Amino acid sequence: MAFDGITIACIRKELAAALTGGRIIKIAQPQADALLLTVRSGRAQHRLFLSASASLPLAYLTPDNMTSPLTAPNFCMLLRKYIQNGKIIAVTQPGLERILRLDIEHVNDLGDLCQKSLLIEIMGKHSNLIFCDDHETIIDSIKHVSAAVSSVREVLPGRPYFIPQTQDKADPLTASRDSFGALLPARALPVYRALYMTYTGISPIIAQEICHRAGLDADRPAQTLTKDELERLWQAFSPLMDQVRSGTFSPVIVYENASPREYACIPLTVYAESKRRDYDSVSVLLHAYYAEKNAITHVRQKSADLRRIVQTALERNVKKYDLQLAQIKDTEKKELYKVYGELLNTYGYGLAPGSKSMEARNYYTGEMITVPLDPLLTPQENAKKYFDKYGKMKRTSEALSELTGKVRTEINHLESIAASLDIALKEADLVQIKEELIESGYIRRKGGTKKARITSRPLHYQSSDGYDIYVGKNNYQNDELTFHFAEGKDWWFHAKGMAGSHVILKADRDGEIPDRAFEEAGRLAAYYSRARDQQKAEIDYTLKKNVKKPGGSAPGFVVYYTNYSLVINPDISGICLLSD
Repeated sequence: MAFDGITIACIRKELAAALTGGRIIKIAQPQADALLLTVRSGRAQHRLFLSASASLPLAYLTPDNMTSPLTAPNFCMLLRKYIQNGKIIAVTQPGLERILRLDIEHVNDLGDLCQKSLLIEIMGKHSNLIFCDDHETIIDSIKHVSAAVSSVREVLPGRPYFIPQTQDKADPLTASRDSFGALLPARALPVYRALYMTYTGISPIIAQEICHRAGLDADRPAQTLTKDELERLWQAFSPLMDQVRSGTFSPVIVYENASPREYACIPLTVYAESKRRDYDSVSVLLHAYYAEKNAITHVRQKSADLRRIVQTALERNVKKYDLQLAQIKDTEKKELYKVYGELLNTYGYGLAPGSKSMEARNYYTGEMITVPLDPLLTPQENAKKYFDKYGKMKRTSEALSELTGKVRTEINHLESIAASLDIALKEADLVQIKEELIESGYIRRKGGTKKARITSRPLHYQSSDGYDIYVGKNNYQNDELTFHFAEGKDWWFHAKGMAGSHVILKADRDGEIPDRAFEEAGRLAAYYSRARDQQKAEIDYTLKKNVKKPGGSAPGFVVYYTNYSLVINPDISGICLLSD
């Protein structure tokens, strides 16, 4: 995520256009480290969200109102006293620092026109909201930082405000060709790291973008750059800074497999165009990006209890399965004991009393074999002893083979539920998974609780050639898709030998389905399986009519005896999602 100086420059431009000349009509503090300012500018009304959260500092215009505490915190009350109804006269950014400054004009108690400044420093765990007077003296801050906490700068009422110079970085907006060529090779770092360690306001992703535009390997040591390569790097760097100076921004989110991965305020050509989504407003971009990220995080948190139940049951069954396999391995000698018994019955009559072994030819293999004997027993008693061992091990092996089959089936079922939790996108998806766990006996239904209402539906994609592709999000949806929705002529896809979704490629149209549709359905089957993080995955596919469900089997379990296979990358970028 590139919440760097360039992104803040883009936000500054947007805030300046929307808020300059506007009046602050409402100030709220919905979170301990965040403010929500409502600004009326002309006939329009804007909400400015400023967060100094250590984990997610932000500044952008939001359409959403937020719930505030009944009693306003002290910092909020202070701002209301001084700048409520104040006029925003400027929104600025010092250089490419990750700082936004709102200069606000207001009338004091004596009727005099005064000026105050509200600054947000977006600096990770050091983020802060600071309120200053016109002499750059701190009136208060949302986080107090004493000398005991920071030796660089105190942020306390009455202290002077200044920007801390914690790193020796140059301003990229004032960089020249000569200084660029001198500073960069002095760093014993990869080129992209040298860029963001040398200049303020540049994030790793922007540094990689500059290297990509220059046609250079971002991981190459900066000290090895030739004069021509430095010039190419400057020719990529300089126009980018010109864009920032002129305020020419193009906000973009990069998606990877339908999930937001990166954002920036310049086109990221380092990623394929099909993975990028352009926005006209950086505030809309940030709202969309973090809304999607928060939704994914929220579902992960909601699914934590279900994951723990599944993981506990899975670990218990895996231990049981491993123990049973070890016990089966112990019974592998049963056939040898049977041969011992048969050889003793055939050749044991000539043994001398008290013999400790017998040499005989194994008439199954033709090889000579040594049969250990108990010298206190007769040959017939030794034979009976070996037949008894054989019978016991055979019964144990047969019982264990049946048990291991059941445990293996249960492990496969639990792994399929775990895979369903991995692809759950909404709370409604978790409801259906929980219902499956209840009906499978892993969770006890509370007394009087009715079966949950199911609203989750399979994912619906459309191939590049217009064919409909459906993906089950859990085992119940897999059964529904395969045995109630799909027709015999439709194509069924599944990751080979691992838990994953059933994928149905509808063959509604006449004529032959193009290869590209098969490939895209295969990519979906790979992505919605345990193979999604692998470079390649093997996919089985067959006509739906060839897929059968054994009686009494777990949800989602099927068998098929004829199929085709393909090996494909689990990348679903560019496949159109119609509904989820």
